Amino acid sequence: MRWIAVAVCLPVLLGMAAHTEAQSAPAKPSGVMITTGAPTKPGAAAAKSPVVAPPKAKPLLPDSFAGWEATGTPQALTDGSQIDSANAAALKEYGVSDGEIAMYKRGTDTLTVHALRFHDVSGSYGAYTFYRQNGWPKEDIGAGATSNKNRVLFWQGTTLVDSTFSHMAPMSASEMRELAAQLPMPQGTTALAPPILANLPQNSLDKQTTHYALGAAGYVGAGGVLPPSLVDFDRGAETVTATYSLRSGPATLTIINYPTPQMAAAQEAKIRSYISAGKQAQPAFPKPLKDSDQASLDVRRSGPLVALVSGDAIPDESRKLLATVHYEADLTAIPQPTDSEVSKTGKLLLGIFTLCLIGCAAALLLGFFLGGGRALYRIARGKPASSMYDVEFIRLHLEE
Repeated sequence: MRWIAVAVCLPVLLGMAAHTEAQSAPAKPSGVMITTGAPTKPGAAAAKSPVVAPPKAKPLLPDSFAGWEATGTPQALTDGSQIDSANAAALKEYGVSDGEIAMYKRGTDTLTVHALRFHDVSGSYGAYTFYRQNGWPKEDIGAGATSNKNRVLFWQGTTLVDSTFSHMAPMSASEMRELAAQLPMPQGTTALAPPILANLPQNSLDKQTTHYALGAAGYVGAGGVLPPSLVDFDRGAETVTATYSLRSGPATLTIINYPTPQMAAAQEAKIRSYISAGKQAQPAFPKPLKDSDQASLDVRRSGPLVALVSGDAIPDESRKLLATVHYEADLTAIPQPTDSEVSKTGKLLLGIFTLCLIGCAAALLLGFFLGGGRALYRIARGKPASSMYDVEFIRLHLEE
């Protein structure tokens, strides 16, 4: 009997031990398949899973275009100081992400192309206006372009291209247009231009003089009129500066956009007080303000915008230009108030009750007209109004 008890209990104890070991063993993540290649032999170390390299990013510049052939692998640019050490702070404000330098050759001519990529169109456009100098002629390349001797500067999408030819030819602009067509185009909100540009008056505007800035370095480097501390970029301000050719002389219009009208009102008061101080202003007037007609200096606010006019135009024309700056709020973007769930349920029940009431009224009217009409017809024939007492039967006339 003792051997029989051992034989019966032993399988049970072994099963319990196996179940306990299975519960104590670490569980593998569900839904993950580990590929190890060939099955491993007992005692051999488990083979490591192959590491899959991330897909290689598409080069910013092409290997060839318009007959130009790249002479080597483009040099990758990953840091603002590596791209342009003198203007690294301004590039950081514009949101530069990376870039490339490529050397091209065609026959005996060479072409050097610097391509900088930004996070959005505001950055590429701002950097374009930062590097473009006033007076450079306009070119029809990409979204905007200019040239200076053998140098062509243009922007397309989120990319800024600065190219230098060893020898300019009549077809150089056409070749740059072919390059611009091969640059990647942004999608969604990154493709939107800075909204502040829509507030620039278009009459008498010299479009080759606009400068867009998102920070102090870009503002000063592009010839800003006010001290950057007075603009206060730490509040999230952005600026656009442009020159207007008025009849009495050139005028410079500076528009500063703040996040709220309250911030704009506070900064307008500071700027107005600074301009009124004149020679006693602290800090001292920058060169653009010193060279301006002091009687023409004026400031005005419209919503979150603060506009300043300076230059050599007469005061009347300067103030007329300033008056054309007007902010229009887009009310369609403001969410409209919606009904609560309780209100929606009440309206639904009221609609159901109204529908039932209309159905009952329609049934009563139909019954009245149809039933009443039949009763009137019977009465007109000398019969009772109701036919429930009428005995209708079939008569067979069998008389001889």
